[in-house]
Amino acid sequence: MDNFTHGLAGWALGQAGLKRMTGLAVPTLIIGANLPDIDAVLSVLGTQSLALRRGLTHGPIALLILPLLLTAAMVGFERWQVRRRKRPRSRLPVRPVPLLILAYIGTLSHPALDYMNNYGIRLLEPFSPRWFHGDTLFIIDAVLWTILPLGIWASRRREAAGRNGWERPAQAVLALALVYIAGNFALSAKAEADTVQAIRKQRGITPDLVIANAVPVRFWHRDMLWRGDDLIGRGAYSALGAPALSLQAGQAATNMASPWVARAAAQNSEARAFLFWARIPYARLTDIPGGKRVTLRDARFDSSPIADRFTVVVDVKGRP
Repeated sequence: MDNFTHGLAGWALGQAGLKRMTGLAVPTLIIGANLPDIDAVLSVLGTQSLALRRGLTHGPIALLILPLLLTAAMVGFERWQVRRRKRPRSRLPVRPVPLLILAYIGTLSHPALDYMNNYGIRLLEPFSPRWFHGDTLFIIDAVLWTILPLGIWASRRREAAGRNGWERPAQAVLALALVYIAGNFALSAKAEADTVQAIRKQRGITPDLVIANAVPVRFWHRDMLWRGDDLIGRGAYSALGAPALSLQAGQAATNMASPWVARAAAQNSEARAFLFWARIPYARLTDIPGGKRVTLRDARFDSSPIADRFTVVVDVKGRP
């Protein structure tokens, strides 16, 4: 998910009552909720960063170590403020053990949310490079952007007024968010299962991969992608539609078995990184003098305004 959503999740957890545990609780939860994304600095590597993102810093070793480092930093910040006599008097005492617990809660919330979209996350890195995809939420979810700030605002307003139960609005929106996520997960699972059955019946193909792509704002809708017999097809699924599932008539070859694609990957490190990351890749082959131009894309991002960021072009000379 985007970092604003991660930060809202950490803040809401604090306002739900966790900030009673220790001073600096809310900053620790917010920072922890974003901490695994320190690998974003790798984006300077361009397409090659795709093979590194959402990997090592999202895996079990990092998730064990990062909260320890965060706790040490927050305790150090507290002591620095004390020495400089800038510590707010209203802050609760900073207790290292509860602070460490909150650092783990915040940090672990990050991969839990990242799993929810179709970009994917390598939860077992460095022990396994396997990608995990939840196909549940769009990476920027309008509903979460709406309900989490409302719950935080209502909770803080109650707290400022000195009212009891100030944590309840935040607790309520967190519970609502879990129900919303569970509903979207069930919707995607139903859309994928129905798509598999429809393709078998209508096309005589058993797809080896079906993806329910969540879309902006319309959380009840999924853009469907399927792959089978070296073909890619598309469709749409809507919980409010009749019929719910509609498949596009056409389908396109992936060309991934082409020797030109193999040669492009062998010659170009960006192509190798892209193919490692891509979930439903396809290639377009164009004649050029003395060879082929291989254009690699991932069907998940064809309709995205930043689709060019997920495209690799390799000119391959000679014969395949």
